[in-house]
Amino acid sequence: MMHNVPKVSLGLISVSRGCFPIALSERRRAAVAKEYGEGIYECPVTVENEADASQAVADVVGKGIDALVVFLGNFGPETPETMIAARFDGPIMYVAAAEGDGDLYDGRGDAFCGMLNCSYNLGLRNLKAFIPEYPVGTAAEVAAMIRDFVPVARAVIGLKNLKIITFGPRPSDFLACNAPIKPLFDLGVEIEENSELDLLAAYNRHADDRRIGDLVEEMDREIGTDNRYRGVLPRLAQYELTLLDWIEEHKGSRTYVAMANKCWPAFQTEFGFVPCYVNSRLTARGIPVACEVDIYGALSEYIGICVSDFPVTLLDINNTVPAQTYRDKIERQYGVPATDTFMGFHCGNTACGLLKNPHMGYQLIMKRDLEPELAEPDITRGTMEGDLKAGEITLYRLQSTAEGALKAYVAQGSVLDVPTESFGSIGVFSIAEMGRFYRHVLIGKRYPHHAAVAFKPVGKYLFDVFSYLGIEDISYNRPKSLPYPDENPFASR
Repeated sequence: MMHNVPKVSLGLISVSRGCFPIALSERRRAAVAKEYGEGIYECPVTVENEADASQAVADVVGKGIDALVVFLGNFGPETPETMIAARFDGPIMYVAAAEGDGDLYDGRGDAFCGMLNCSYNLGLRNLKAFIPEYPVGTAAEVAAMIRDFVPVARAVIGLKNLKIITFGPRPSDFLACNAPIKPLFDLGVEIEENSELDLLAAYNRHADDRRIGDLVEEMDREIGTDNRYRGVLPRLAQYELTLLDWIEEHKGSRTYVAMANKCWPAFQTEFGFVPCYVNSRLTARGIPVACEVDIYGALSEYIGICVSDFPVTLLDINNTVPAQTYRDKIERQYGVPATDTFMGFHCGNTACGLLKNPHMGYQLIMKRDLEPELAEPDITRGTMEGDLKAGEITLYRLQSTAEGALKAYVAQGSVLDVPTESFGSIGVFSIAEMGRFYRHVLIGKRYPHHAAVAFKPVGKYLFDVFSYLGIEDISYNRPKSLPYPDENPFASR
């Protein structure tokens, strides 16, 4: 379990329409709870009327439940069952019972029909609810649906209790990370924006922190004592303690924190290192630290941590795979078109556990400008570099337009087991129809170059989270049989 993410407390309420046997709904509820196993609270109140709805919500709230499943064990009472959603302040899911556990006289519940009226009434009341793709099932099937609801609920709860702390402003001529903040408040996210000078002052106050020595030893164990840039570790430890203390002192009423911090160009000259390794360490603990004051990158990373319960990273959708590398290492071994591949890169912000050969390095691009005369780097040390481990991934982002409208994309693929022969935190990616996705979503819808990467195939959970949040524009990598609206039907492919 990652730190800095909610631990969901699930509740299960059954509902029953008065002209159907209440025992049918209660028996089916018990069967669902048994199939689910530990970790779900079975509310003893079966809701038939408005008073029951109030009593049931009071019961689950009193038990500390923060995510709720409303189960139509039979047709269900339209008004009371939707009043539950109005009165429960947390993510809520509606599911219904399939037939087959009894006869079709006294044992028929008609919940298949009842879900239609339930959905209609939720709409009348402008209420949000999570409804699975096929929301009717046996006890075992409903239990599986609830398990799929948990990552969604975890993200929704997390966002309602999240503060994003930033140290900026963005680097000059970096409009790609433009971040209108009103949509954050619409999502329930709090934000605290600070100056890079505030960060430097806080860092200087930690110069003699007694914890630095122990943290350097911890970093040594993680990287290995053969680290050729070990001399920069005390500075990095001082910086990590600065961020952690700032989080504790500034998260205020919020429970969870993400960060989006400036990391160039003045950072190197004033702090004397690059912060990438520290960013990678915090993200590994569930506290994403997005590069270049990318507020929506931090938001996206946090959502990915919640749904995957695993570290994520933020990478540039960076460069094409060289033709020779594609011919020698990809074409025959993987059988994917060259346009399905690209290289994802960032300076060195990815957690050690996600890299095949993690090692500390220096920021080559910055060294060219800041230390061109030095054979060995000084102020550009501090990256965590290596090729990404091969495996399934999900590429995604939640973003605000300049006008304040939220949009998102999700695409699943993989990191290929192909040496990059390059620097930074980097990997060779393959995503089906990436070329078309790149043109008609990433370029066509004007997304920035930063993408969040989850190291699990969690596209369905991310899509459900974005839908639950009310994001209407959710893009994905469409197959050739489904053209994009702006795709030229006459263009050769």
